[in-house]
Amino acid sequence: MTTQQRLNRLLDYVGERGNVSIADIVAEFEVSAATARRDLTTLAEQRLVTRTHGGASALSTGYELPLQYKIALQAEAKIAIARATEALIPTGATVGINGGTTTTEVARHLAKSERFVREDGEPGLTLVTNALNIAYELSLRRNVKITVTGGVARAQSYELVGPLVRDTLTEFALDVVVLGVDGLGPKFGATTVHESEAEVSRIFAEVGARVIVVADSTKILRSTFARICPLEVIDVLVTDQPLNPEIAGQFAAAGVEVVVTTQESDA
Repeated sequence: MTTQQRLNRLLDYVGERGNVSIADIVAEFEVSAATARRDLTTLAEQRLVTRTHGGASALSTGYELPLQYKIALQAEAKIAIARATEALIPTGATVGINGGTTTTEVARHLAKSERFVREDGEPGLTLVTNALNIAYELSLRRNVKITVTGGVARAQSYELVGPLVRDTLTEFALDVVVLGVDGLGPKFGATTVHESEAEVSRIFAEVGARVIVVADSTKILRSTFARICPLEVIDVLVTDQPLNPEIAGQFAAAGVEVVVTTQESDA
């Protein structure tokens, strides 16, 4: 493990626990006490943690650690979906991703993956997003190059919407697009609640060479107000439960590969 990889993991560790001691770090990462102190000092100098007597704590003001957004509904399913989706993204890819709890979890897994950490310190992944929370969270990751679209922020979803998003996205050619949706089925395809977000997701799909929809089983056969795209536009669906045979056949006929996850404890 490189120093940068260890620092990334240590940053996650402090954020998850809130407060850690040198002894905690020595046990968790199997490093010397001197290395643990040096790593904490490095993170503190970047204003990513606060040094305490004998350890460190996550920042509560100023330059905070990444915001932890709620994924209480279907949390285990979303984490499993994120893990499976990360495995589908090739190294060096340019990835587009819209907002939502499932896509936020995908973004976290991409940022934590050692596959996208280069030894020369350059970004191993380029991510284009209209989601402010994803951009903020991943901006602390040196292995990810973040590009944020323009647009007007929707407070309910942290997503940028409007003509500026369209103007930005149409200038890009993305290797993979990962879309979160509110509903997905054979009749209406991918849908979402808000028409402005549907427009942004539709443009993402248009500029992506490969479109992956991430949706837990509660979204399947559900339709919501605004259409994003028909099934035929989607290359892969990553979900947490097998589809019934009839629906699976309809997805297959539309050319959609279905990846069903296994739920494991997130290490």
